[in-house]
Amino acid sequence: MTDQITPELLLHAYAIGIFPMAESVTDPTVHWIDPRRRGVFPLDGFHISRSLQRAILRGGYRVTVNTDFAGVLAACADRPETWINDTLTALYVSLHRQGDAHSLEVWEGDDLIGGVYGVVLGAAFFGESMFSRRTNASKIALAWLVHRLRAGGFTLFDTQFLTPHLASLGAQEISRAAYHLRLQHALGRRAAFDPPGYAPYPSLISSSGASGSSTGSVTSGATKPESQDSTHRS
Repeated sequence: MTDQITPELLLHAYAIGIFPMAESVTDPTVHWIDPRRRGVFPLDGFHISRSLQRAILRGGYRVTVNTDFAGVLAACADRPETWINDTLTALYVSLHRQGDAHSLEVWEGDDLIGGVYGVVLGAAFFGESMFSRRTNASKIALAWLVHRLRAGGFTLFDTQFLTPHLASLGAQEISRAAYHLRLQHALGRRAAFDPPGYAPYPSLISSSGASGSSTGSVTSGATKPESQDSTHRS
Protein backbone atom coordinates (compact mmCIF):
# COMPACT_ATOMS: atom_id res chain seq x y z
CA MET A 1 0.00 0.00 0.00
CA THR A 2 2.79 2.44 0.86
CA ASP A 3 4.38 1.97 -2.57
CA GLN A 4 1.06 2.91 -4.19
CA ILE A 5 0.66 6.26 -2.46
CA THR A 6 0.81 9.08 -4.96
CA PRO A 7 0.53 12.84 -4.46
CA GLU A 8 -2.98 12.62 -5.92
CA LEU A 9 -3.98 9.94 -3.42
CA LEU A 10 -2.55 12.01 -0.60
CA LEU A 11 -4.62 15.04 -1.65
CA HIS A 12 -7.71 12.83 -1.83
CA ALA A 13 -7.03 11.67 1.74
CA TYR A 14 -6.95 15.25 2.98
CA ALA A 15 -10.15 16.00 1.09
CA ILE A 16 -11.99 13.23 2.95
CA GLY A 17 -10.58 14.22 6.32
CA ILE A 18 -7.70 11.80 6.94
CA PHE A 19 -3.96 12.37 7.05
CA PRO A 20 -0.80 10.19 7.01
CA MET A 21 1.74 9.34 9.69
CA ALA A 22 4.58 6.87 10.07
CA GLU A 23 5.61 5.29 13.36
CA SER A 24 9.17 6.55 12.92
CA VAL A 25 11.62 7.78 10.31
CA THR A 26 12.81 4.21 9.74
CA ASP A 27 9.31 2.71 9.46
CA PRO A 28 8.39 2.42 5.75
CA THR A 29 4.68 2.00 6.51
CA VAL A 30 2.30 4.96 6.28
CA HIS A 31 -0.80 4.90 8.49
CA TRP A 32 -3.98 6.87 7.78
CA ILE A 33 -5.30 8.81 10.77
CA ASP A 34 -8.89 9.97 11.35
CA PRO A 35 -9.02 11.22 14.97
CA ARG A 36 -12.31 11.48 16.85
CA ARG A 37 -11.29 14.94 18.07
CA ARG A 38 -9.59 17.38 15.71
CA GLY A 39 -7.38 20.36 16.42
CA VAL A 40 -8.12 23.57 14.51
CA PHE A 41 -7.01 27.19 14.69
CA PRO A 42 -9.91 29.65 14.45
CA LEU A 43 -8.33 32.13 12.07
CA ASP A 44 -9.89 35.06 13.92
CA GLY A 45 -8.78 33.75 17.30
CA PHE A 46 -5.00 33.48 17.20
CA HIS A 47 -3.68 34.67 20.55
CA ILE A 48 -0.62 36.92 20.54
CA SER A 49 0.67 37.35 24.08
CA ARG A 50 2.60 40.42 25.14
CA SER A 51 5.85 38.45 25.12
CA LEU A 52 5.18 37.18 21.59
CA GLN A 53 4.19 40.68 20.50
CA ARG A 54 7.51 41.98 21.78
CA ALA A 55 9.38 39.18 20.00
CA ILE A 56 7.65 39.99 16.72
CA LEU A 57 8.37 43.71 17.03
CA ARG A 58 11.95 43.22 18.24
CA GLY A 59 13.00 42.11 14.78
CA GLY A 60 16.34 40.52 14.09
CA TYR A 61 14.66 37.98 11.82
CA ARG A 62 13.10 37.82 8.38
CA VAL A 63 10.19 35.80 7.08
CA THR A 64 9.94 34.14 3.66
CA VAL A 65 7.52 31.73 2.03
CA ASN A 66 8.34 28.75 -0.19
CA THR A 67 12.03 29.69 -0.15
CA ASP A 68 13.32 26.51 1.52
CA PHE A 69 10.52 23.97 1.67
CA ALA A 70 12.95 21.06 1.81
CA GLY A 71 14.86 22.73 4.64
CA VAL A 72 11.71 23.23 6.71
CA LEU A 73 10.62 19.67 6.08
CA ALA A 74 14.03 18.30 7.06
CA ALA A 75 14.11 20.43 10.22
CA CYS A 76 10.66 19.20 11.24
CA ALA A 77 11.87 15.61 10.86
CA ASP A 78 15.17 16.23 12.63
CA ARG A 79 14.31 15.05 16.13
CA PRO A 80 14.66 11.82 18.11
CA GLU A 81 11.07 10.78 17.38
CA THR A 82 9.34 11.78 14.17
CA TRP A 83 6.35 10.65 12.11
CA ILE A 84 7.95 11.89 8.86
CA ASN A 85 9.59 9.00 7.01
CA ASP A 86 11.25 8.98 3.59
CA THR A 87 7.99 8.14 1.81
CA LEU A 88 6.20 11.13 3.31
CA THR A 89 9.18 13.38 2.66
CA ALA A 90 9.09 12.51 -1.04
CA LEU A 91 5.32 12.98 -1.19
CA TYR A 92 5.36 16.41 0.43
CA VAL A 93 8.20 17.56 -1.82
CA SER A 94 6.12 16.44 -4.80
CA LEU A 95 3.08 18.33 -3.51
CA HIS A 96 5.22 21.42 -3.07
CA ARG A 97 6.57 21.18 -6.60
CA GLN A 98 3.04 21.05 -7.99
CA GLY A 99 1.90 23.97 -5.84
CA ASP A 100 -0.19 22.08 -3.28
CA ALA A 101 2.14 22.37 -0.27
CA HIS A 102 3.75 25.49 1.13
CA SER A 103 6.30 26.53 3.71
CA LEU A 104 6.91 29.65 5.75
CA GLU A 105 10.45 30.20 6.96
CA VAL A 106 11.93 32.33 9.75
CA TRP A 107 15.57 33.31 9.30
CA GLU A 108 18.26 34.85 11.47
CA GLY A 109 20.81 36.01 8.95
CA ASP A 110 21.43 32.97 6.77
CA ASP A 111 20.30 30.53 9.47
CA LEU A 112 16.89 28.88 9.22
CA ILE A 113 15.65 29.15 12.81
CA GLY A 114 11.97 28.28 12.52
CA GLY A 115 9.23 27.39 10.12
CA VAL A 116 6.02 25.60 9.34
CA TYR A 117 4.68 23.73 6.33
CA GLY A 118 1.35 22.39 5.23
CA VAL A 119 -0.96 21.33 2.42
CA VAL A 120 -3.57 23.51 0.73
CA LEU A 121 -6.89 22.45 -0.75
CA GLY A 122 -9.51 25.06 -1.56
CA ALA A 123 -9.70 27.38 1.45
CA ALA A 124 -8.25 24.78 3.84
CA PHE A 125 -4.69 24.78 5.14
CA PHE A 126 -3.61 21.48 6.69
CA GLY A 127 -0.75 22.33 9.04
CA GLU A 128 1.66 19.42 9.05
CA SER A 129 4.56 20.33 11.30
CA MET A 130 6.66 23.21 12.55
CA PHE A 131 10.03 23.58 14.22
CA SER A 132 12.00 26.08 16.29
CA ARG A 133 15.74 26.55 16.75
CA ARG A 134 15.39 29.78 18.73
CA THR A 135 13.00 30.82 21.48
CA ASN A 136 9.66 31.89 20.00
CA ALA A 137 10.70 31.10 16.41
CA SER A 138 7.82 28.69 15.76
CA LYS A 139 5.35 31.08 17.46
CA ILE A 140 6.55 33.86 15.18
CA ALA A 141 6.11 31.55 12.20
CA LEU A 142 2.55 30.73 13.26
CA ALA A 143 1.66 34.39 13.80
CA TRP A 144 2.83 35.29 10.30
CA LEU A 145 1.14 32.21 8.84
CA VAL A 146 -2.25 32.88 10.44
CA HIS A 147 -2.20 36.47 9.20
CA ARG A 148 -1.34 35.26 5.69
CA LEU A 149 -4.13 32.69 5.70
CA ARG A 150 -6.68 35.27 6.78
CA ALA A 151 -5.51 37.70 4.12
CA GLY A 152 -5.69 34.95 1.50
CA GLY A 153 -9.29 34.02 2.28
CA PHE A 154 -8.72 30.71 4.05
CA THR A 155 -11.51 29.48 6.31
CA LEU A 156 -9.93 26.37 7.88
CA PHE A 157 -6.54 25.91 9.56
CA ASP A 158 -6.32 22.25 10.53
CA THR A 159 -3.72 21.45 13.21
CA GLN A 160 -4.85 17.79 13.36
CA PHE A 161 -4.06 17.38 17.06
CA LEU A 162 -4.34 19.85 19.92
CA THR A 163 -1.25 20.32 22.11
CA PRO A 164 -0.98 22.58 25.17
CA HIS A 165 1.34 24.78 23.14
CA LEU A 166 -1.21 25.24 20.35
CA ALA A 167 -4.04 25.70 22.85
CA SER A 168 -2.11 28.57 24.46
CA LEU A 169 -2.10 30.28 21.06
CA GLY A 170 -5.85 29.88 20.56
CA ALA A 171 -6.21 26.47 18.91
CA GLN A 172 -9.31 24.45 19.77
CA GLU A 173 -10.49 20.86 19.61
CA ILE A 174 -13.70 19.98 17.79
CA SER A 175 -15.54 16.76 17.02
CA ARG A 176 -14.92 14.73 13.88
CA ALA A 177 -18.40 15.61 12.61
CA ALA A 178 -17.88 19.33 13.17
CA TYR A 179 -14.52 19.12 11.45
CA HIS A 180 -15.99 17.46 8.38
CA LEU A 181 -18.59 20.21 8.08
CA ARG A 182 -15.87 22.87 8.21
CA LEU A 183 -13.76 20.90 5.76
CA GLN A 184 -16.54 20.60 3.18
CA HIS A 185 -17.24 24.31 3.46
CA ALA A 186 -13.55 25.13 2.94
CA LEU A 187 -13.16 22.76 -0.01
CA GLY A 188 -15.97 24.57 -1.80
CA ARG A 189 -14.16 27.91 -1.62
CA ARG A 190 -11.02 29.38 -3.16
CA ALA A 191 -8.11 30.93 -1.30
CA ALA A 192 -4.61 32.15 -2.11
CA PHE A 193 -1.52 31.36 -0.07
CA ASP A 194 0.23 34.24 -1.82
CA PRO A 195 -2.56 36.81 -2.31
CA PRO A 196 -1.89 39.64 -4.80
CA GLY A 197 -0.43 42.72 -3.15
CA TYR A 198 0.08 41.01 0.20
CA ALA A 199 3.00 42.67 2.00
CA PRO A 200 2.84 42.25 5.78
CA TYR A 201 5.12 43.91 8.31
CA PRO A 202 5.85 43.24 12.00
CA SER A 203 3.60 45.89 13.57
CA LEU A 204 0.67 44.63 11.49
CA ILE A 205 1.30 41.03 12.53
CA SER A 206 1.80 41.87 16.20
CA SER A 207 -1.37 43.94 16.44
CA SER A 208 -3.63 41.48 14.61
CA GLY A 209 -4.10 39.02 17.48
CA ALA A 210 -7.74 37.99 17.55
CA SER A 211 -8.92 40.98 15.55
CA GLY A 212 -9.50 41.29 11.84
CA SER A 213 -6.58 41.25 9.44
CA SER A 214 -5.38 43.57 6.78
CA THR A 215 -3.04 43.06 3.89
CA GLY A 216 -1.22 46.34 4.40
CA SER A 217 1.97 47.32 2.62
CA VAL A 218 5.60 47.34 3.61
CA THR A 219 8.62 49.41 2.72
CA SER A 220 11.03 48.20 5.39
CA GLY A 221 11.35 45.90 8.39
CA ALA A 222 11.53 42.21 8.90
CA THR A 223 9.14 40.68 7.13
CA LYS A 224 4.10 17.26 18.43
CA PRO A 225 6.05 18.97 21.53
CA GLU A 226 9.55 20.28 21.51
CA SER A 227 11.53 21.94 24.31
CA GLN A 228 10.41 25.56 23.97
CA ASP A 229 8.03 25.69 21.04
CA SER A 230 5.89 22.64 20.37
CA THR A 231 5.20 21.23 16.95
CA HIS A 232 2.35 19.30 15.39
CA ARG A 233 2.29 15.55 15.64
CA SER A 234 5.74 14.94 17.06
